[in-house]
Amino acid sequence: DKQTTIETLKWVHITISNAKRNLLGNYHKIKGKYLQLYLNEFVYKLNRRYFENKLFDRLVIANITRLCVKTDIQIFKLSFLLFTLSV
Repeated sequence: DKQTTIETLKWVHITISNAKRNLLGNYHKIKGKYLQLYLNEFVYKLNRRYFENKLFDRLVIANITRLCVKTDIQIFKLSFLLFTLSV
């Protein structure tokens, strides 16, 4: 559909323009060596631009999830150690 293509290209153009403005506005000398890192930072910020009111909740959930995973790994290591000692 032509209208969908026009709308999509409009947003592609806006995103590229914003990335260019962000890079030129924040960094005085951009090295090709670090370009991917700069773009990663831009995409990270772009993907989280609407999380302002949910940011604290997401942070709490991320920490709880990390704690649970860390605890699971410690339980696994402990059970493996006990298993190897019993054999």
